[in-house]
Amino acid sequence: MYLTMNTDCEKEEALNLQKEFEWVLHKEVHTALKQIHQILVECARRFPVQLYGNDNSIKQDKFVLSVPPDQLKCFITLTGDSISYADITFKLQRQPTTMVRTSIVSDNPWKLQQIQDAANHLQQAIYHIDDVGKNYKFKSSDEVLHILGNILGSLQRGRTSLIVPRKRTMDDLIKSRNMKSLSPNLPEDIVISFYLQSHKLIVALYQISNNHGMMKIDSSLAECSVPWLNEVLVLFTVGLQLCQQLKDKICVFSQYKDFTVRSRPSSPASS
Repeated sequence: MYLTMNTDCEKEEALNLQKEFEWVLHKEVHTALKQIHQILVECARRFPVQLYGNDNSIKQDKFVLSVPPDQLKCFITLTGDSISYADITFKLQRQPTTMVRTSIVSDNPWKLQQIQDAANHLQQAIYHIDDVGKNYKFKSSDEVLHILGNILGSLQRGRTSLIVPRKRTMDDLIKSRNMKSLSPNLPEDIVISFYLQSHKLIVALYQISNNHGMMKIDSSLAECSVPWLNEVLVLFTVGLQLCQQLKDKICVFSQYKDFTVRSRPSSPASS
């Protein structure tokens, strides 16, 4: 008798799990994907470039970055994913009384590739969700995990593009196409670099000198906070968290390899 009751309980538990599994696949996954999609579209609207039909005109922001006392000072206009204008002045390390001035003008802007990279990855994440039809019935937890893996991967790459600038050698910086945006051009022993790190726009000034046969690099950094970048990073993080929560829930069912969906799936074509 005890064995029979125990077996019945196990069958009932398995049946309940099966029902919950199907409800999650057919209902909750779509609800969660819709919520994630809304978050990512909001994120796209914050970008200063045309992205996923945000219909935004190219945004323009002005910033001042400086290192006192007048060691480095920049007046910058950020338009879309480029610095369209900059007035840059700095002191020479080898001649502290000498000020150098250079500029960037709109007909030869300085491209911030990090913004475009992040936008591309965000758009790819949204497309991964768009590829799932509203009425499509998932067949297995592995199928959902595959889609979530694609979305998570795109979001992680997009967020990393903004938070972690690519490491470049001094030679890379000297030969950078962006250095040609400066007018007048700087000598090869002076290098300027603009990049994003988290919600900040940073300008780095490197002055190279030869000290008894050894290369010496004096650097100065100035930064400012970019409001829309902070909003974008928050929405990237929320999207990642929602994806991970759904993934964790699906992983609970993925251990039950004998689970199958009893209803026949519809075509995966988007509706």
